[in-house]
Amino acid sequence: MYFLTGWPRRLLCPLRSEEEPFYIQPSSQRFYFALLSETQLSVWFSRPSVLIVSYIESAKAAAQFGFYQKAEWKPDDSMIAVATAKGYILLFDVLGGGDDKYLYEPVYPKGSPRVKVTPGFKEEQCAPALSLEMKKPVDLEAPITSLQSLQEDLLVCTADGYLHVLHWDGLGSNGRKAICLTTIPFSLDLQSARGGPSLDLEGVHIRCMEYCVTLDGFAVVLSDGRLGFITPLSNTITADQLQGVWAADVTDGTCVAVNNKYRLMAFGCASGSVLVYMIDTTTGSMQLSHKLELTPKHYPDIYNKTGPVKLICWSPDCSVVMVTWECGGLSLWSVFGAHLICTLGEDFIHRSDGTKKDPLKISSMSWGAEGYHLWVLPHKQERRRQEEQDVEMVAPPNSSALQAGILQFHFIKSALTVNPCTSNQEQVLLHGEDRLYLTCGDPTQIHSNSDTHPHTHLHPRDGSPLHPPPNPDSSLSQGLSTLLGHKHWHVVQIHSTYLESNWPIRFAAIDTAGQCMAVAGRRGFAHYSLFTRKWKLFGNITQEQNMTVTGGLAWWNDFVVVACYNFIDQQEQLRLYQRSSNLDNAFASVTKLHSDTLLLNVFRDMVILFRADCSICLYSIERKNDSPNPTASVELLQEVSMSRYIPHPALVVSVTLTSVRTETGITLKAPQQACMAESIMLNLAGQLIMLQRDRSGPQVREKDTAAVNKKLLPFCPPVVLAQCVENVWTTCRSNKKKRHLLEALWLSCGEAGMKVWLPLFPRDHRKPHSFLSRRIMLPFHINIYPLAVLFEDALVLGATNETVLYDGMQGSSEPLEALFPYCTVERTSQIYLHHILRQLLVRNLGEQALMLAQSCASLPYFPHVMELMVHVVLEEEATSREPIPDPLLPTVAKFITEFPLFLQTIVHCARKTEYALWNYLFAAVGNPKDLFEECLMAQDLDTAASYLIILQNMEVPAVSRQHATLLFNTALEQGKWDLCRHMIRFLKAIGSGEMETPPPTPTTQEPSSTGGFEFFRNRSISLSQSADSVTAGKFNLQKTFSMPSGSSAKGRDVECAENMYIDMMLWRHARHLLEQVRLRDLGCFSAQLGFELIGWLCRERNRVARVDDFVLALKKLHKDFLWPFPVIPVGNLSSPLKNGRCRTGE
Repeated sequence: MYFLTGWPRRLLCPLRSEEEPFYIQPSSQRFYFALLSETQLSVWFSRPSVLIVSYIESAKAAAQFGFYQKAEWKPDDSMIAVATAKGYILLFDVLGGGDDKYLYEPVYPKGSPRVKVTPGFKEEQCAPALSLEMKKPVDLEAPITSLQSLQEDLLVCTADGYLHVLHWDGLGSNGRKAICLTTIPFSLDLQSARGGPSLDLEGVHIRCMEYCVTLDGFAVVLSDGRLGFITPLSNTITADQLQGVWAADVTDGTCVAVNNKYRLMAFGCASGSVLVYMIDTTTGSMQLSHKLELTPKHYPDIYNKTGPVKLICWSPDCSVVMVTWECGGLSLWSVFGAHLICTLGEDFIHRSDGTKKDPLKISSMSWGAEGYHLWVLPHKQERRRQEEQDVEMVAPPNSSALQAGILQFHFIKSALTVNPCTSNQEQVLLHGEDRLYLTCGDPTQIHSNSDTHPHTHLHPRDGSPLHPPPNPDSSLSQGLSTLLGHKHWHVVQIHSTYLESNWPIRFAAIDTAGQCMAVAGRRGFAHYSLFTRKWKLFGNITQEQNMTVTGGLAWWNDFVVVACYNFIDQQEQLRLYQRSSNLDNAFASVTKLHSDTLLLNVFRDMVILFRADCSICLYSIERKNDSPNPTASVELLQEVSMSRYIPHPALVVSVTLTSVRTETGITLKAPQQACMAESIMLNLAGQLIMLQRDRSGPQVREKDTAAVNKKLLPFCPPVVLAQCVENVWTTCRSNKKKRHLLEALWLSCGEAGMKVWLPLFPRDHRKPHSFLSRRIMLPFHINIYPLAVLFEDALVLGATNETVLYDGMQGSSEPLEALFPYCTVERTSQIYLHHILRQLLVRNLGEQALMLAQSCASLPYFPHVMELMVHVVLEEEATSREPIPDPLLPTVAKFITEFPLFLQTIVHCARKTEYALWNYLFAAVGNPKDLFEECLMAQDLDTAASYLIILQNMEVPAVSRQHATLLFNTALEQGKWDLCRHMIRFLKAIGSGEMETPPPTPTTQEPSSTGGFEFFRNRSISLSQSADSVTAGKFNLQKTFSMPSGSSAKGRDVECAENMYIDMMLWRHARHLLEQVRLRDLGCFSAQLGFELIGWLCRERNRVARVDDFVLALKKLHKDFLWPFPVIPVGNLSSPLKNGRCRTGE
């Protein structure tokens, strides 16, 4: 979602002062930032991050008003209100310097095409010259605790329990209105407001307050620590029109921040936790949604020592929240509680030598434009101590003034936060303020035909296009080698010319093939091709500056679909631009819209728009090649009003058109409807709503209706599918072999993990049971934050923050930002299939689990999926402190037996598990001796060798010797020489008596092709030679057998007996080979195992080495070595009859 990158940047104020800034407040668009020190008000610009103007209070005025404490901007950025310590409100007019006055201007080289531009263009890339002018102050006669700006009013809370409503334009006595807090009735909910329990607010005032637009009310923290929400019952704020509700059982509130998009209120507490509340729409009460707190599992040293929560800041797109505490540190959570970053652990609090650092204490912080930066003001004492060290080095000795410092933390975020279109859901696309991060493959491998065939598969090594699969839709999915081939990002720098005038980037989109990107800033847009490595910008700068993207942008084949506002016509439009054509309105397909567009998405050949009037519009797109430049025709298909169900249009997070439906494909009356637009998924403030097409009426066959006159079916009333939803993934592709995965709906739910709405199909097209629902919602947890779902590959892609410690300047002069490690963003992925299979087995849906697993059996990591499922269930059940009434492990074991990799799965899982859990495991899956014998019967000797390690730990040495002998003889017969060498060492270890004591748990992770006996390589067994040295010569093994290594007589006797036992097995196998006249195999046997063949043949010359049937032995010898039999030439044949006749003729 949001990821920290690099080191923080330090901004120094050019004006030296004894005062340090302690409060920062952004303007409505976050282009300006107001900074307060005791007697100074400064305004900074966002890009470039420079100081524009600073107002310094005179000593006389400072003595009258008191020090500055808080500030608030007017929504149109024309005024700043400052609260002082002695109860005054100081209002400052922010005045512009005129059209031709700029504080900073860009300097272009001679001949640059960016010099001569249209009027107004220059303003976008210059820091304006502003001035501050103070108006008449307002004395509220009490300490001010909170400021809140509304459209025309300024709300001020004072410590005497009053809420003052001041007009921005008339701050004199006529514009002032005061409301006493005790006159506002508070109750637990609005239904019991007239007769229920009420709060006694005598002597209580509002400590912190923030207005929520979508809830139309104020979230407040009272001075006694209680939490509340005040709702105006009418459009005007008066004492008799305010009603409050309070949260029960909370008395330690410290601060509050509201989330307008999700209608959430985050309250900080003295305990260090953040309580996130929502308002119940039926009763009006405050309900706890979730908590944000550090867990002892991940932060055992600090989780209960953070102190009270000091500040809470939601990002501009409302998708993440930043929290800091009194003891310092920063922590980032997603909107529903997925923990992303924390600076109170790992490399953030440790130096490279292992010593601990004190966390950075923060006095104020604010997000920058679009959430790319976090502006942080360090605590005064820390900054003063640090800057004094810097001044000693660089300032003159007589200078005691200090430079104020601001820290800027840099973030990159997922494109899903503001532009959740379908193509962005199948690729991981992150964007910072000036660059894009992609997970697609190397663009140099893209063939030259990629422009004409944008979805052609490319081989990751040779770069040549492969033949497309029979199903054209399946070509939209990238291969695993492309998405998981490496962990590096492909970074694309956004064109600097576009950024100069259109920063910040607001929307970004990538096409389904992952080869084309488009970005949109304040005005216009630009797109990039990985194949050409070039950006395309508007050739006419006027066209770029006359449009702004409002509802996002998406890709449809090789067209960019844009929902924008045209400033010339003053109208909302839907535009399609062809990728290969010049970026010009002359080549665009323009459709006029009747209302502002908030969201845009694409499904197959359809565009879905969500508009500001709470309506949804469906458009069809058709490509036309009737001109040299291809165009697209857009036609309105359907319009659906949602005003009854959506209280505020800003609450809609995403809108998606899907083929998901509650019926399975078998029950549909028309099979071709499986891939049609069947439903609309709407994320309404975290509540996922589904609108499905109403098929209850008479169905008309598609062939009976002309395509032009075909009318789309209406939608049923909405149904709530899930709560606390952050992201939704679905696909328009179809695959009969993987219907479960492709027809499912995937949800990301913050701290609750992920959920999948899985379809259930009857097996072998049988009639479904009446009690079996057609879909089921399955929750599961993953260890990464999901950014993309690979449906066919059963993988979740994501990203995570990693840190790198550097040895900076040691000593007192270490800069403040160097206290942080260097942050990088790594690509991650995780398998989720074992979670789903387990959930199905828990719900007695084993048949569905079997169908799903069989459809994924061809995946390269499917064996690992089986191991994970066994391992997770085993760990939970075997380590449970309480008895489990219905254990799942036997069911999982029975499920795995349906697959040929059952034996390997069990032994691999056992060898990765603690020895103490083996008894529980094999009590469920079967006796390891029986499993060993099954491996021998299946001729799977490598897996059988792995079971020997299990037996050696669970059985007495005699049993291990018996099974090892069986495996040794089988390996000799099949010529598995590596395994034979390990078996010799294994038997030697048993004979030495080492295994009489309980052995340690094996620690190897994966058995190799040699049977997994590398476990014995590093053990102190009595073999004096390694397996590699055994093969060096034929005398090595003989030497090992004949030389005892024990120090006692008993040890030597055991050693000699074991040597004799192994020798007898080798002699027996050699006799077997010689009896069958398999001299070639005998030679290999001798060479591989160092068998003393000459001496043994001498001893056996009168026994098995004696040849009784020379003819049979000779034939087998020729056959064994593929030698031809001797043939007599034709000329050497003598015929007495022929010779006689010749003599007769003479």
